[in-house]
Amino acid sequence: MGAVMVTARLHHTVLDCPDPAATAQFWSALLEMPISYSSADFVVVSDNEHASGLAFQRAENHQPPKWPDPSRPQQIHFDVMVADVAAGSARVRELGGTSLSGSVFADPAGHPFCLILRPTWAPPLDGEAPEDGGPTGDAQHDRTDQEHSIQKPGSLPR
Repeated sequence: MGAVMVTARLHHTVLDCPDPAATAQFWSALLEMPISYSSADFVVVSDNEHASGLAFQRAENHQPPKWPDPSRPQQIHFDVMVADVAAGSARVRELGGTSLSGSVFADPAGHPFCLILRPTWAPPLDGEAPEDGGPTGDAQHDRTDQEHSIQKPGSLPR
């Protein structure tokens, strides 16, 4: 059996912060982009509610980076959409990534990221039929605690 080709595309770039709304307001104004989704703990800045973008998640006891002090480095993780989380997980491990929890992984340098099932509102990935993909409820782009299985914001090893 040959290797399975898995195509992936960046979904959101997610930044930990103490106040997602305030941080999103800053970036929304700076980038002249609207806030396309907002809850108490998670806010997205993107062109529209069906676009990937820059997201901000509440992290209690957040310690901001002190550039360029390596004792408090940058804090970021990516949401990466895939057509098949199991196949994507296998590909991540094949490339040298490490499973942290569920669909949460670390790259070889230890940076955390999440694999999420491509929501149906997102364009199909290369080689994928348009009807494939994840849930359609659009509640926070179908991002549930199960799909985005970081236990609690700020709880991943840094």
